[in-house]
Amino acid sequence: MSYRLDYLDQLESEAIHILREVAGQFERPALLFSGGKDSITLVHLALKAFRPGKFPFPLVHVDTGHNFPEALEFRDKLVEQLGEKLIVRNVEDTMRKRHLAEPKGKFASRNSLQTYTLLDVIEEFQFDACIGGGRRDEEKARAKERIFSVRDEFGQWNPKLQRPELWTIYNGRIDKGENVRAFPISNWTELDIWNYIRREKIDLPSIYFAHEREVLEHEGQLVATSRFIQLDPSDKVSVKRVRYRTVGDMTCTAAVESSATGIDAIINEITATKTSERGETRIDDRVSEAAMEDRKKNGYF
Repeated sequence: MSYRLDYLDQLESEAIHILREVAGQFERPALLFSGGKDSITLVHLALKAFRPGKFPFPLVHVDTGHNFPEALEFRDKLVEQLGEKLIVRNVEDTMRKRHLAEPKGKFASRNSLQTYTLLDVIEEFQFDACIGGGRRDEEKARAKERIFSVRDEFGQWNPKLQRPELWTIYNGRIDKGENVRAFPISNWTELDIWNYIRREKIDLPSIYFAHEREVLEHEGQLVATSRFIQLDPSDKVSVKRVRYRTVGDMTCTAAVESSATGIDAIINEITATKTSERGETRIDDRVSEAAMEDRKKNGYF
């Protein structure tokens, strides 16, 4: 009797294979963990790849100080349940050490400063590979990257120097000082992630589900009010029922109006939408057409 894998089985199998390739090819890998649905899915896949043993890498969180409290609470609860190692490095510490200026403006995002903290933590622990939850459908710059994406000794990415990856063979050979960013779920879509979360019954932070929140209506986007955002007297603030498609900083991540309190309803919403999650909800990606690519070239994940 033949057994045919469905598409989620195939995606899962590929991701587990990539995670094991990272563990086998690199001496000091790390898994970058934000507390968002993609990195949570990566942790779930790592459990399948390496249990009953411990993870062959720590979880690393670059904390900007502008995170959603719900995401941080979920992060700490999950790490405690897993019994795995979590390394947290703060952008504020990097700003003091490097004498970096605090970003100004209405939505003063520290996203661009994460690069410095990430490069510092890579140097501190001599990580030679960083696993992340980047997906090709999120943003066009990410669609240019391979599964194993090499960074030079300065942490920079050159989109013109990409290695071929034929027959699922991943080349992890790097020179001293270089680093690889590995993307096990690169071939997944947002809808794939949610279907997998439903199938595997994966817990998520509450902000992914519809809830009431005070939001600022700005250029067609709904941004949660917080002490990090400068409100003007003319700003329109109201309480709406919203959820988040992606979890970044409170300063640069917008919510979407939604009544979806369960995964089935969320999947129906995603199926009907024609806008990518970052395209609809990430303010920092609207700075320019090449905003993400420019950050990646400078060392951003």
